[in-house]
Amino acid sequence: MTNPPRKATSLTKPTAPRRFVFLLLDRFTMLSFAGAIEPLRIANRVAGEELYRWVLAGEGTYATCSNGAAFKLDMGLDEIDREDVVLVCGGIDVQKAATRGVLNWLRREARRGATIGGLCTGAYAVAKAGLLDGKKATIHWENQDGFLEEFEAVKLTKSVFVMDGNRWSTAGGTSSIDLMLKVIAADHGEDLANTVADQLIYSAIRTDQDTQRLSIPTRIGVRHPKLSQVIQMMEGNIEDPMSPADLAEEVGMSTRQLERLFRRYLNRSPKRYYMELRLQKARNLLMQTDMSVINVALACGFASPSHFSKCYRSHYNTTPYRERGTQGMPGAVPVRLSI
Repeated sequence: MTNPPRKATSLTKPTAPRRFVFLLLDRFTMLSFAGAIEPLRIANRVAGEELYRWVLAGEGTYATCSNGAAFKLDMGLDEIDREDVVLVCGGIDVQKAATRGVLNWLRREARRGATIGGLCTGAYAVAKAGLLDGKKATIHWENQDGFLEEFEAVKLTKSVFVMDGNRWSTAGGTSSIDLMLKVIAADHGEDLANTVADQLIYSAIRTDQDTQRLSIPTRIGVRHPKLSQVIQMMEGNIEDPMSPADLAEEVGMSTRQLERLFRRYLNRSPKRYYMELRLQKARNLLMQTDMSVINVALACGFASPSHFSKCYRSHYNTTPYRERGTQGMPGAVPVRLSI
């Protein structure tokens, strides 16, 4: 496929090797980290000179990622040069990994003028430090519900990556590659960035205008315009659910036709599908925020905690209170499976 031309950003072209400080949080995601560091390595190799340097930072001597691999750190939370770029690598249970020491270090380096970004859920730590207030940002789609509730001052988007001044963020997975190709193009030109992409066998380069999730038809495996339109309305109206009659009217069909459409393609009623969307968001909020169960219920369109608890138990075979209690327990399955 043909890649759209990428415009250079307003980044200042470096006259010396640009240094990246990768802050590895506990249980960080390897894919996002590798997707950021490998383009830098390849850029150096292709250019035949050291365009980029990097160090691994964190609390302690080693950092362990979510797949169990451990990395020896080059430095602790020491003072860095103001020209450095800090990339916070997050992953599972980022709330716990964003310690007071990490947050204080980020605030200090931000005051000194460093560019700071978050890879995958690393944006949570950057926001927790207060460094994304009034800024546009993105985070892995699985963490967006909790992020929106906790950081109202952040302009959260669904983009693959965001560069808002000296605050960067990515959605996770391979989006780190897209961000770094943008940086390389701004620093040293499109030709080098495209050569790095070729070396990575990365042909579908995305921009900050691309969204991170697959389209609704692709996700549900069905290409039906009215069905997609109804699901989009459902996803956009979780706190104040629309009735099947209203949904049907919006797409120009009867309630009975809407019922048949959902039965045919999704093997469930519109009401059941809508309930599953609401319960999925409720589970995300329970696992990602400190919101009370009552507030979670209200945020997901349940008028009473008892009705919420009944529906939750029926779908997940546990109560909202017990679900929250499983966090951090040995053997518990984490909800935030950021890739």
